[in-house]
Amino acid sequence: MRQTLTISLPLKIKKDLDKICREEGIAKSYLIRESLRDYLFLRQFRKLRKQMLSKAKEVYTDEDVFNKVS
Repeated sequence: MRQTLTISLPLKIKKDLDKICREEGIAKSYLIRESLRDYLFLRQFRKLRKQMLSKAKEVYTDEDVFNKVS
């Protein structure tokens, strides 16, 4: 089921949104929906990562992992 959401945007963001949608040939609703989906995914990922890091005995950076697998 879909629901409609009305938002207000600063003029600069609205102009940028219009430009990107024209250039990429996509609908504004599609771009906003996908952007929100990405944001929600990243938010959940960061939350889970924070929980896992608090339980980790050792913290590895991306470089540490790269060095271990190389």
